[in-house]
Order: sequence, then structure tokens, then C-alpha cells
Amino acid sequence: MKKYLAPSILAADFNILGQQIRSVGQAGAKYLHIDVMDGIFVPSISFGIPLIRSIRSANDLIFDVHLMVTEPKRYIADFREAGADIISVHIEACGDVRETLEAVKELGAIPGLAFNPETPVEELEPYIPYAGQILLMSVHPGFGGQKFIEGSCERLKLLADLRDRMGLNIPIEIDGGVTLDNASEILQSGADILVAGSSVFNGDIERNIKDFLEVIGE
Repeated sequence: MKKYLAPSILAADFNILGQQIRSVGQAGAKYLHIDVMDGIFVPSISFGIPLIRSIRSANDLIFDVHLMVTEPKRYIADFREAGADIISVHIEACGDVRETLEAVKELGAIPGLAFNPETPVEELEPYIPYAGQILLMSVHPGFGGQKFIEGSCERLKLLADLRDRMGLNIPIEIDGGVTLDNASEILQSGADILVAGSSVFNGDIERNIKDFLEVIGE
């Protein structure tokens, strides 16, 4: 399966956000990871539909929208209309996980199934067939710049094994504490999409992305 980098704008400088997103595309990244937080499911509040709508027309990156919100089904139509290509929802935040994933798919977006570090991998099994992507959190959701949680690569291996045993060909994304130093191990453990925030946006964005793409193999 092809590997990708998904730079997370949670770590961007919002004073020059448009410029930095252009740098992401110019450097060769195909995805843009957009973290939406509601202050309820996670402690922080980030950004939402108006921001996504405003940046959508300026580029053709794949908008990988991660909804860290309670009962996300209430908002998925609005996020899709604003330009989301992938909409990931948390198993812990949905009253009806299958129904929410199916609603995302019906809107023409890829449904992503996200889960927190405390959630056992096996709890995802009933819902994986309805997902087009799985998002493993390798930090506690809600804040950027956190350190990669020890043991996340083992969870990745378990998840990749579960996916393969189910005979499914869907990508596994990992989000949290991903750096150039641990990217190779993460990829070898089964990740297909690397979300990176601080490691991309701190310093020379284009150089950082090109370094990641070299590790990924693009």
C-alpha cells in the first residue's frame, strides 16, 4: 500500500496559514490533516467549518479532517460541504459508530475510524468493515506537540494484523508525536499515513516535508 504524509495544521502559524499550506503542497505532500476539537470530547477548542471552507478553494490537497467532537454525526454534512475528503470520527464519541461511518460514506467522503490510546484494538473489529481509513492516536487527543506514547508501535502491529486477518485493504493512519527519528519504525509497524505537526511546521516546512517523503519512499 502506498505511504503518505499528512501535515497537521494544528502546528501551523495561523498568521501566515495560507502561505504555509502552499508550502505543504509545493513540497510534495498530498494530504492536509485538519484537527477539529470541541472542548467537550477533548479539552481544547481548535477550528471548524469556516476555516476549512476558506482554505478549500486555494489548493487541491486531500483534506483529512479529524473530528474530535462529541456525536460528530451532527456536523458531518457541514464538514463535507465545506470540503472535507476524509472525515474521521472517534469510536469513543459516537452513540452509533456504524451509523456515523455509513453517513460519512453516503455523503461521498471517506469514513475514518479513530481511537484513543486507552481503547483496545479489538474494540474496533465490528466497525472496521464500514471504515475507509483507521486512525490510531499515539498521543492523548486534544493538544499538539506531545511525545509519542511508548507501546504505540505494538498497537499498530496489532491493528495491522487485525486488518489483514479481516482481508481488508484500508490504510492505517497514525497521529501524535511522529518525527523523522521514529518515522521508519512507525512505518515498519504497519502505518500507511503519518500525521506530523510540529515536525513539519517548525523550521523549514518544505525541507521537513521532503525529509519525511524520503523516509516514506516517495
